[in-house]
Formats: sequence, structure tokens, C-alpha cells
Amino acid sequence: MKYKIIPVTAFKQNCSLVWCENTCEAALVDPGGEADKLIDEIKQQKLIVSQILLTHGHLDHVGAAAELAQRLQVPINGPSIEDNFLLSELPAHSRMFGFEECQPFTPDRWLQEDDQISIGNMCFTVLHCPGHTPGHIVFINHEASFALVGDVIFNGSVGRSDFPRGDHQQLIDSIRNKLLPLGDNITFIPGHGAISTFGNERKNNPFIR
Repeated sequence: MKYKIIPVTAFKQNCSLVWCENTCEAALVDPGGEADKLIDEIKQQKLIVSQILLTHGHLDHVGAAAELAQRLQVPINGPSIEDNFLLSELPAHSRMFGFEECQPFTPDRWLQEDDQISIGNMCFTVLHCPGHTPGHIVFINHEASFALVGDVIFNGSVGRSDFPRGDHQQLIDSIRNKLLPLGDNITFIPGHGAISTFGNERKNNPFIR
């Protein structure tokens, strides 16, 4: 498995381009904006994107999803249906944050706990990890000890829970009961900032120690 982190927009959101080295099949995870920049990277890596994956419905993670799905002719998978209210409010949110207006959309497939996502020869398992948003999901590749966690946990911090329908205790429970038990060796890409491991966060993250 290979990946490249491509920070986009003023929020420096980590869009991840993840691909299977054997097949060159790829997925874009949380394309928050700058569609042209992301397509240029796909071309540079000579990849075939088969899908767009979304961890949750916040604008900075989904802002370019509908445009890219149309341009690449691929489906949008995720998040969980509990985030539908966020996707329906995208025009208002884009005006609020000074983004080019982002139209509401419905994913081709809502994802839920234990769903499986294939990218070439790679398999990712979906975990429902609410708290930052009610429909937030995480993608786990057990074979590669690798996770895409969106805004649930960061290097040295955790996701905000003061947005509509956020819940701090639910967020901490998601981390402690679903993510950390997967093992200290799991490397994860967060929605913002540097990569880390669950082991590093278990030992050093002040929000969950």
C-alpha cells in the first residue's frame, strides 16, 4: 500500500491519495477542495481512482467531493447517514467560511460499522466513531496496520466536539473503545497535521491518557 497526503484549502486539511501498488487502483479520501490540484497529483502518480471516500460531512473534508466524482466518473462512499444533515447544509457552510459555494449532495453509498471497502488488492474495514460528528467513520487496513481517522484523533490532540451534534464523551469513547484496542502499531493519517500511531497517542496524548 502507498499513500500521499495532499493538504488542501486554508484549513490545511489532509486529503489522502491511497493506492494499491500492484494494481495502481486508488481512492481519494476526504477531498476538501482544490480539485485541480488533486487531479494533477493523480495524473503525476499515474493512478486510476475508483472511488472517493469520506470520513465525515464537514465542508473542509467534502468540499471538492461532488466535483471530483463528476470529473473522474467515480462514486462517493461514506460517511455514515447520520451526517446527512451536514451535507444538506453545505451551501450555507461554504458561504460562512468564504468557500466557493459547495452544492449539497448525497453519497452513492452510506457506510456503517463493519462495511468493507476494497481498493485494488487492499481491504479497509469501516468503524463508526461518532463524537466529532454523529456519522463520522474511520477506515482501517488491518494487514498494513494503517488507518485513516479523519478528525477523531490527531497527533497530540482530539477532534472538536463543539459543532452541532458533537459529543465530547462520545468522541473519547470512540477513541478508547474502538481505536486504541486495535494496537499500538497502527499508523494513522489524521484530518489535519502530522501522522502518528495509536501507541504514541495512548502514551502521550493529554486528552486520552
